Amino acid sequence: MSSATRRHDAEGQILALFALGLLVLVAFAGLAIDAGGTFAQRRDQQTAADLASLAAANDWLINQDDEVAIARARSVALQNGFDDAAPDTAVDVSIDTVNGVVVTVGIHAVHPNAFLGAIGMASWQVSTSASALAGFPDSGEGAGPFVFSIGAFEDNGTPKYQTPTNFGETNGDIPTSQIDFAWTNYGTGNVNTSEVADIISGDVSIDRTMEYGQYIGQQNNGNHSALFSDVDTYLSGLDMPVAVVDNNGNFMGWAMFHVTSASGGSSKHINGYFLSSFNSARLRVTSCAANDCPRYLGAYVLKLSD
Repeated sequence: MSSATRRHDAEGQILALFALGLLVLVAFAGLAIDAGGTFAQRRDQQTAADLASLAAANDWLINQDDEVAIARARSVALQNGFDDAAPDTAVDVSIDTVNGVVVTVGIHAVHPNAFLGAIGMASWQVSTSASALAGFPDSGEGAGPFVFSIGAFEDNGTPKYQTPTNFGETNGDIPTSQIDFAWTNYGTGNVNTSEVADIISGDVSIDRTMEYGQYIGQQNNGNHSALFSDVDTYLSGLDMPVAVVDNNGNFMGWAMFHVTSASGGSSKHINGYFLSSFNSARLRVTSCAANDCPRYLGAYVLKLSD
């Protein structure tokens, strides 16, 4: 074989190796670029799923209508760039009402690859999902040791007192008017001053799930004058879950209450107000079916659960 022929063969091998190397470089570059684009799409897709599930759960809580909630989820997904009607996109929505209402939104969309199509990978599927929980709470964490009257709320559950108000204490087992309150230990039997003081100071935390209609008033018409200074010292300026009862002392639901101050003596009262449409991490739906939850009393649960 002549030297010219050998030189020609070597040049052909180098050219083939160069082409192969170039293809590998393109593949790696394409993988980096298309993977980055996929990551960005997944992030946007997850945000859309989160927002869609929260909006749909909130709508179901208001309307209790599956079709309305599903339409709401798909509308929010569309506003964030993912159209269920598009050929390469699907927005799946499911609703579970076993415990509160849980709306799960799954978004599936194709990511078109800019470079990997050259090696046969024109696109790939990106899937994300989110679940949101909504409901009227049956559980409170770190609850205040007093109960308020259902009379302090409108028939639709909106608090009547949303500015600082003096709520009196008339030594009754249960509130005797819409601006009265009574002490509670959330248990049964007599309400002891020292154990309520431990709740106020934080030495004892009330984390309790209540059944609708459960009696939680006192049993002994307690006169707890010593507690007002403790409330003023430990609870002033704080927001906390409080139980609301009917005229017989039976649990109607949780509300969020802001304590401004407290005063004992001849005019025993706690000054504060109820928070409206307040979504607190200290309120939970733990074992309550969607249509069996306590009443809406200005406070509700709305959060991502998955």
